[in-house]
Amino acid sequence: MKKTSNLNSQPTIKALVLLSGGLDSILAAKVLLNMGIQIEGLTFASPFWSSESAIKAAKTLGINLIVLDFEKEYLEILKNPKYGYGKGFNPCIDCHALMIKKAWEYGQKNNFNFIASGEVLGERPMSQNRNALNIVAQISGVDGYLLRPLSAKLLAPTIPEIKGWVAREKLLDIKGRSRKKQIELAAQWGIKDYPTPSGGCLLTDPGYASRIKNLFTRWPDFNFQDAEIIKNGRIFWNDNNLIIVGRNQEENLKIKNLAQKDDVVLKIKDYPGPTTLVRLKNSSLAKETFKMAAQLTLKYAHLNFGEIIFIKDNQIIDSFKF
Repeated sequence: MKKTSNLNSQPTIKALVLLSGGLDSILAAKVLLNMGIQIEGLTFASPFWSSESAIKAAKTLGINLIVLDFEKEYLEILKNPKYGYGKGFNPCIDCHALMIKKAWEYGQKNNFNFIASGEVLGERPMSQNRNALNIVAQISGVDGYLLRPLSAKLLAPTIPEIKGWVAREKLLDIKGRSRKKQIELAAQWGIKDYPTPSGGCLLTDPGYASRIKNLFTRWPDFNFQDAEIIKNGRIFWNDNNLIIVGRNQEENLKIKNLAQKDDVVLKIKDYPGPTTLVRLKNSSLAKETFKMAAQLTLKYAHLNFGEIIFIKDNQIIDSFKF
């Protein structure tokens, strides 16, 4: 990696900033930009959070954004996190460490001097206490090349500071759950458009966390496509067979578009009712599951009877009157 030795060479310093699009990550990037450091943003694609805020933030900051996919490795830690879950199904410490590890690997391959994140000491009790921050830096293998600009003055000096790539006196000492300082800085630097703090990750949402815990219990080998489809509709189980009934036109369309090769989609013939999807794992209960799915489709269409058509791979494979 290309490294420089003094602040006079700051324009050649390259930092890769983990950019969620939230205010903290925007401010972390802005601190470095104000020092004249060349930065790019990096975010991760996942069904559990959107990249839209990161894309928007990168445009506001005027920087390039890299979007990485880490599906296989993320599913491994999601199903068996070394440091456990938060209140939902969120393996925050393991997740942050994996993100930083992948960012550092990318940074080393692409001539970045160090990486930075918007983490704030004490902002989140589980994943951003001092011990958790140290664990993340250690297990990610970043070896001192991780800078947290918003809380850097409260943490041990990193290699970018020691080598003079960044001026420690220009870094910040923000801590705790209050966002007062961040909001003041945003106003001072003319940053007006940023999302309200809401966690951003669906795995922290109690409703979705309950769904995915149930999914994991029934299908330990679930994949991202399974995690994506259970965001939608009313969820029912017949043993390990999944039934999803759309609640509105938008969900009906999503369910139809997310259907996989072996899924069966149910609709009421000549009636604008819900779209229902069946994903079978226990074929011995297929007949019972399809009957249950048909009855649920009629129920949520507020009908006592009707003709249900069964669709697989966009082809009608059967129909029954109930």
